[in-house]
Amino acid sequence: MTPASFKKVRVLIGKPGLDGHDRGVKVIARALRDAGFEVIYTGLHQTPEMIANAAVQEDVDAIGVSILSGAHNHLFQRIMDLLKRKKSEDIVVFGGGIIPEEDVPGLKKIGVAKVFLPGTDTKEIVEWLNKEIKK
Repeated sequence: MTPASFKKVRVLIGKPGLDGHDRGVKVIARALRDAGFEVIYTGLHQTPEMIANAAVQEDVDAIGVSILSGAHNHLFQRIMDLLKRKKSEDIVVFGGGIIPEEDVPGLKKIGVAKVFLPGTDTKEIVEWLNKEIKK
């Protein structure tokens, strides 16, 4: 592959809701950047609408969402609905945070490609995203 034909994978990292804890999401953003991804971090207190709009405007390949507030079912559902409405279902959506394991199947059912639970090594996230984007 020649440099002219190389397109960096673009990943938007979103932090929806009122949760103000951003250390983990910043660690993920840095790990992805260090692995060669182009990372757009939207910052704290984003609405699902802000995340979906930014993802479409930035023409991203993936959206990573960090949720620690317990509102993951509602927030992921809203993001997925907005992407569908914008005809952007091809954007890979993944997430992590404090999400009970029993909620993961429901999130996958609505289209969330992967949920990373607390303690996941950043290398695992990088490897998964590389494989997922190549599909």
